[in-house]
Amino acid sequence: MRTLTGLHWGTAGEHQVRSALSLAKLYLTDYALRHGDGSATDLVFGERMIRHSDDAAADAVEAKYPQAIAIVAAEYGLAETRPGASWGSSTTSTADVADFLDAKQRTDATSPILAWMATAAPRAADGTEQNWGTAALPGVQGTKWGWSDAAPPEVASASFGPGFSVAAHTAGSPEDQTADVLGALSTVLTEGGGPVGAPAPARPGGRSPAPVGTWSG
Repeated sequence: MRTLTGLHWGTAGEHQVRSALSLAKLYLTDYALRHGDGSATDLVFGERMIRHSDDAAADAVEAKYPQAIAIVAAEYGLAETRPGASWGSSTTSTADVADFLDAKQRTDATSPILAWMATAAPRAADGTEQNWGTAALPGVQGTKWGWSDAAPPEVASASFGPGFSVAAHTAGSPEDQTADVLGALSTVLTEGGGPVGAPAPARPGGRSPAPVGTWSG
């Protein structure tokens, strides 16, 4: 979890390199919007990627902008985010995803990405329900989900709300992730609503130390 006040929380595994799943579509869309040719097609594909998690749209954008994920990772200082042979094999971390959404809120608050996350379709293009994980947290305004089509089950979600961003990755089902995230909520905040935990080390080349507590992902 990241906050616009500069505080953040995470588990010891927040910098673990994991499959980006469909959260990679956040990076693809960001590149197309900021560095693309400004075409209406890029906007349509971007909306489809974020609101409907449309794989065909991601395939098209990656074919058009094969360097997108690598460039976005470099621009935002996302140390664990790397392109793969295709967007579906790219990697990231929950810290990188939360940092990306934190940066969007700080520097690009009118980005269509945030608006599309806030109006995500109830079901993705492949029929998957989009209503779990970090989306279940209080105050969330928008979410992007990701999941693996192959066994073993693996899911991810990333959300933003007023002044915060949060991401989680679970080896398990959507229901498992929702339980993990909600179960962690009471350990992130004290009874008075303040942060708990000790200072976290600064990211290499990144933000300065801030409190870290226990957050799923």
